Amino acid sequence: MEQPTLAMKPPAEVEFLEEAHLLIWRPRGILDEAAVNKVLVDLLRREAMAAKPFNRFSDLSAVESFHLTFRYVFHVALQRRFSYAGSGPIKSSYYVPHPKRAHIVRIHALLTDYSTLSVEMFEELEAAAKWRGVPVESLMLQG
Repeated sequence: MEQPTLAMKPPAEVEFLEEAHLLIWRPRGILDEAAVNKVLVDLLRREAMAAKPFNRFSDLSAVESFHLTFRYVFHVALQRRFSYAGSGPIKSSYYVPHPKRAHIVRIHALLTDYSTLSVEMFEELEAAAKWRGVPVESLMLQG
């Protein structure tokens, strides 16, 4: 995985809401290791620069298919779990309106259970916003 630097440009599918202290990721098309690695590098960069931990929201509604192996998901989930050991609680929510595509998120949630990283999956955007404590409009794609 590429090492993060302060000058790196964030991926187009990532935005950060300063007022909500929330990183939003909206991948499209095929979600593979390269796409996940790209957003992980950006996440690591942001974490290194952040004064305090921030929450995450991943909108997977535009993902057509997942090309991720169990081994890869397992590795990423455990790495993220261990990287937050000893930090304050972080909420990571996933909007997955297609139940057949939810298995990857379920694996991630299972592997991060009982850690400071609280992972939840939602089939409705309104429920995700309520759990996050933000207006639903803040989670919707703008423009």
